[in-house]
Amino acid sequence: MFLGIDCGTQGTKAVLLDAATGRILGEGSASHDMISGANGRREQMAEQWIQALETATRQALAHADLPGSIIQGIGISGQQHGLVLLDSNGEVLRPAKLWCDTESTPENDELLDYLGGAKGSLERLGVAIAPGYTVSKLRWTQKYFPDIFARIAHILLPHDYLNYWLTGRCCTEFGDASGTGYFNVRSRQWDIDLLRYIDPTERLVSALPELIESHEPVGTLLAQVTKRLGLNENVIVSSGGGDNMMGAIGTGNSQEGLITMSLGTSGTVYAYSDSARVSPHASVATFCSSTGGWLPLICTMNLTNASGALRELLDIDLQTFNQLIEQAPVGAEGITILPFFNGERVPSLPNATASILGLTASNFTRANLCRAMVEGVIFGLRYGLDLLRDTGMHSQTIRLIGGGAKSPVWRQLVADIMDTPVISTRHTEAAALGSAIQAAWCWSHQHGSPEGLEALSKRCVQLDEATQTVPDTERANAYEVIYQRYRYQLSALHSETLDAL
Repeated sequence: MFLGIDCGTQGTKAVLLDAATGRILGEGSASHDMISGANGRREQMAEQWIQALETATRQALAHADLPGSIIQGIGISGQQHGLVLLDSNGEVLRPAKLWCDTESTPENDELLDYLGGAKGSLERLGVAIAPGYTVSKLRWTQKYFPDIFARIAHILLPHDYLNYWLTGRCCTEFGDASGTGYFNVRSRQWDIDLLRYIDPTERLVSALPELIESHEPVGTLLAQVTKRLGLNENVIVSSGGGDNMMGAIGTGNSQEGLITMSLGTSGTVYAYSDSARVSPHASVATFCSSTGGWLPLICTMNLTNASGALRELLDIDLQTFNQLIEQAPVGAEGITILPFFNGERVPSLPNATASILGLTASNFTRANLCRAMVEGVIFGLRYGLDLLRDTGMHSQTIRLIGGGAKSPVWRQLVADIMDTPVISTRHTEAAALGSAIQAAWCWSHQHGSPEGLEALSKRCVQLDEATQTVPDTERANAYEVIYQRYRYQLSALHSETLDAL
């Protein structure tokens, strides 16, 4: 029996997986608070992640009506790029800056200049660093909190920190390390010289976590954690990984020929590759996977957070929101929304703000605004999918996960705009499931009878045939024209920034 934990932006989710049958026996969740600022600050208290992990674990065990002693292994998924700083006593030095934090954009620009722009960053690291990446957060901390910077003893990502809390060991694996901005995805090594550029004293270099392979365990639970969670002392903690890497495992995306699309707070599209196929497009991040390969990926900063903002403004629930989308015609009668409430990564517009274009007295309706908002966020994913396809990533079907994947309205919009059939996995919280599967994979390696990840995925990842959605030819053709309108308006407003990429 294996426990999968996903520490996301909005909350922590837990699943209890019987790896022998592939059945999920219990689930739990707990929410997180966000510390936000008008300057792009997005931070969270790491202690809250621990409290949420405890709550979600207890709920999952209660839901399954099983004792904690039955757990054999734990896998942790965490939101990528976040910066958790510890002192020499293992205490957290300040709130964790998150993936969606854009406060360090000036520091990212400074580091990009040092690397030779996006092209130089791609050549050196295999990725073009973006404001959300960890590296600019380090430079920002050095600039604005020098006293804290001087006390740094450990640099961890969110999933690394939870692994540290569970086991007392500071380490990371190649997938999540890929999103730091100081890691070479081709050679799978830290870029030590980049960290020395930020701080020649070697403080950052000495604070790096140990790199381990995806199938290796971090360790077993500390005695105090065993008591706190009600588990047994023999539980192993797998390497874990970033939420996208765990989501890939949780959708069976560990071999070429599949594309996964996540419709969560942010939007991601990714596909497995068995080689470091670095894209010439700066917006494509050729991360390592948490399975021994690579995971070319695009990430948009605005998805259900954007639609949620509109629902809050209109004071409507999710059901009403979806009904209004269906009432409006394709293209929302000429309204286009560029939903860059939090800047944007794909296309790369970190300083952009949201725009509503094409409003008239006749089309200014709630239904059109709701449809235009969802079209706008999905157009961003289409923009990214086109970049992946240009890099050679193809699939006959898109596997959908995340909250948006639960909605038939959203599924149809994705199918029509991508002109590709979509299907959801039966368990849409794929990162938590992927973490549990990885824990089972790790456990089998440790017990002398290693089971292949593909065999585990085949047994544990189930597609929900009821969600199979095919594009409507007429709507898909109409959306091709409307998508080009989106591209034109995007270029008209942000041509100077986009041309510089």
